[in-house]
Amino acid sequence: MTIKVGVIGCGYWGPNLIRNFVELPESEVVAVADLQRDRLKHIQSRYPQIQVATRDYTNLFQLDLDAIVIATPPHTHFRLARECLEKGHHVLVEKPLTTRSQDARELLLLARQKSRVLMVGHTFEYNPAVHVLKEMVASGEIGRVHYIDAVWASLGLFQTKVNVVWDLAPHAVSILRFVLGQEPLQVSTWGSGCVQEGIADVAYLTLVFPDDLLAHVRLSWLDPCKTRRVTVVGSKKMVIYDDVESLEKIKVYDKGVKAIRRTDTFGEFQFAYHYGDVVIPYIHFEEPLRVQCQHFLTCVQEGKEPQTGAFNGLRVVEIVEAAQESLAQNGKVIPVASSLYPVVGNGRFQQGALNV
Repeated sequence: MTIKVGVIGCGYWGPNLIRNFVELPESEVVAVADLQRDRLKHIQSRYPQIQVATRDYTNLFQLDLDAIVIATPPHTHFRLARECLEKGHHVLVEKPLTTRSQDARELLLLARQKSRVLMVGHTFEYNPAVHVLKEMVASGEIGRVHYIDAVWASLGLFQTKVNVVWDLAPHAVSILRFVLGQEPLQVSTWGSGCVQEGIADVAYLTLVFPDDLLAHVRLSWLDPCKTRRVTVVGSKKMVIYDDVESLEKIKVYDKGVKAIRRTDTFGEFQFAYHYGDVVIPYIHFEEPLRVQCQHFLTCVQEGKEPQTGAFNGLRVVEIVEAAQESLAQNGKVIPVASSLYPVVGNGRFQQGALNV
């Protein structure tokens, strides 16, 4: 079965999605839509087999499409996704799902009502290196996780409708939830607008997970170096995931320190330091976006819930929304546990029926 796909948005990320769906044998990109004529011409010149290129996305609803991919600015996601679902299409929407949790809940319910697949582009959850990191945490190889430090920084792309928290935090939040298999309990955020007054381009998030596990996230549109890095410090080993690295994306440091019993000597405590090897595991790498697009097509064909489905998207939006609220209140600690999904243990949420 070939899935007929339409794409709304041919700007920054849209062309990457179009390339993957064009190259996947299970899909056929029939139409694209964008407000900019030059972007449409560019796509048509690269993919002349695309039948329709239009500035009016509603024209896509007149075509015999199975699915629509939305790669537009975040503030447009809710309106476009709702229209696509109402017209009976399966939908893949770029992160974040929406910029309000209320809107994300509405889309989740609508997708269930229409029996359509609604999937969010949390691409890092399809990255083989992130899967290796998750396995190391889950297996206990690195011991008890003490804390996590994440950095998502580069120079740009500056935006005017959303700040750096809504732009970059969904990446880090989705990775943290995926790797830990837990939900954060609270968040506090500080930030500032260095270039545009009133729009934070630098922010620092501190998330508290169960058992007082801290995760610190630095976000910046104003940094000289592109950085996409997650450091996980465990009681046995330490691991760095560096997405900017072309080959050595995971490095495992066999290092640690333990405090031993009190002594009657001058030092109040003795510490035992351990220094071992640095291991770079082999990872069979596939383009995460390709894996994500293939997964979307499989879910549409088989009627399955995606790994990054509507619930996943809603939870990320709820967490980022809490971070945004904290930012607006100068770092006030904001709880992020949703009343719709009570914690059932170890920070995990019950994915039961929505009661709204």
